[in-house]
Amino acid sequence: MAVEKIQVPDIGDEQEVEVIEILVSPGDEVNENDSLIVLESDKAAMEIPSPKAGVIKEILVKVGAQVSQGSDIVSMEVAGAGAGDSADASTDDSTDASAAESEKSSAAKAEEAVKESGAKAAPAKEEAPAAKAPSVSAIQEVLVPDLGEDSDVDVIDILVSVGDEINKEDGLVTLETDKAAMDVPSPAAGKVVSIKLKVGDKVSEGSLILELETTGEASAAKETATAASESNDKAVAEEKTAAVSAPAPYKLVEIPNASDTGSASASDADVYAGPAVRKLARELGVHLSEVAGNGARGRIVKEDVQSFVKARMQGGATSVASSGGAGLPVIEDIDFSQFGEVEEVELTKLHRLTAQNMTRNWLNVPHVTQFDETDVTDLEDFRQAQKALAEKKGIKLTPLPFIVKACAQALAEYPQFNVSLHSSGTKLIQKKYIHIGVAVATPAGLMVPVVKDADKKSIWQIAAEIAELGAKAKDRKLTKEEMQGASFTISSLGNIGGTGFTPIVNAPEVAILGVSRTTVKPVYLNGEFVPRKMLPFTLSYDHRAVNGVDGGMFCTFLGSLLADIRLLTL
Repeated sequence: MAVEKIQVPDIGDEQEVEVIEILVSPGDEVNENDSLIVLESDKAAMEIPSPKAGVIKEILVKVGAQVSQGSDIVSMEVAGAGAGDSADASTDDSTDASAAESEKSSAAKAEEAVKESGAKAAPAKEEAPAAKAPSVSAIQEVLVPDLGEDSDVDVIDILVSVGDEINKEDGLVTLETDKAAMDVPSPAAGKVVSIKLKVGDKVSEGSLILELETTGEASAAKETATAASESNDKAVAEEKTAAVSAPAPYKLVEIPNASDTGSASASDADVYAGPAVRKLARELGVHLSEVAGNGARGRIVKEDVQSFVKARMQGGATSVASSGGAGLPVIEDIDFSQFGEVEEVELTKLHRLTAQNMTRNWLNVPHVTQFDETDVTDLEDFRQAQKALAEKKGIKLTPLPFIVKACAQALAEYPQFNVSLHSSGTKLIQKKYIHIGVAVATPAGLMVPVVKDADKKSIWQIAAEIAELGAKAKDRKLTKEEMQGASFTISSLGNIGGTGFTPIVNAPEVAILGVSRTTVKPVYLNGEFVPRKMLPFTLSYDHRAVNGVDGGMFCTFLGSLLADIRLLTL
């Protein structure tokens, strides 16, 4: 028997997709079309089938590897390969002639079919030049472009009306994702003929926005030629498919919206899981909508199904549909109208997402919160002295840039706070960068833009960046890149009030600082009580990653930096 290497087949436009599951092991006997591995692209999970039957000799990829078309998957001892070679060697001339004749006949039939389909499509191709008349109008459908990982986003504004003349790149509609609002630009100039959606609709990539009447010599010709070409290609493809039967290269499994992962679904079809996992669930009689996914972006893996079954057999599982989402009993709804007038108000998408994240973090992170305060009298005097220079620079110098800078220095001094826990629970991810998130309250909800490399920036630079990010947050113009990568978060109530609060750790970070209002207090110094400006702050941290002693040392060090800002220059 011959040993062959099985490779990743054509997977369309996808490049460098991730191997998320290996379905076979060395020594396994597989049949043709049995699945070998599961790949995950941005939009779907796909099982790669075996093109032949045989025995697996070696696995040539591993989970987490990035592969593309032509990458080796496994080496396989193909059944019947040796026998086939022997048979070929012993065949006589008449058999060869018969095989050659058969092959020639098949090829002739396929060629004839292709020519026939080409002839059928020819009239469409010949009509194309007729569309090259000058000033030809064409109706172009404008679709929602690629939204990355987002889907089912809200339409919050329509920027054009029917009959409007627009230019290329003019905004058409405003969409709201989980974290930002974005304008969809027009791909061409023209006149708006009809609008196909309204405020409040939910759209995804490829959804129809409007119809645009474009004018130009090439427009109609290009569309007609493209249609003819597509018709011809389709006919050829259909004839080739009829002549040569081949198995589908892979099976797709749609990935649900990331904001919905982890929540129960009324149908297993809406759950993010690969075909192999779905097959296992069917065999075990498990409804996947009741299983919590612990894979990437909430994907359900085989271990999740097995753990679910084990928990059910032990009587410890609670249906998500009848719980608060974490095995907790739900809080029943009450008809409040019996007590007086009420109104139901829909939460914004950002509010809903924040609520989900806070619930997840509170349930999963064992919080410890440490309270402290520091004397910022000298800091405030210095800040007020820089007021004229700040106005000249066009920057509002608040206490926050000083706090960000001090936290950056404290993270460098105590790197055990600049980590994330690995999902296995057996190791930490130590970060070599220091990015600090700053919570910003907006009309739509709480947002956390990130000051990158805060340890390498001056206080003036940090102040300018905070102002810019804060303005973009309020206008819902933050990009995903501006909201990702934080290793520590600061939530400041500033002048709002309060003497302290317990902020919730923003996992996968392991700590967050809560800052309250500065107040004047009598402090005993040099044998007498003197008025000093005291800043209260609280540090919440994940007790799995950080010990109480570390928390106390971090707070003490941070307090000393804010009490004597000269230390920030060292």
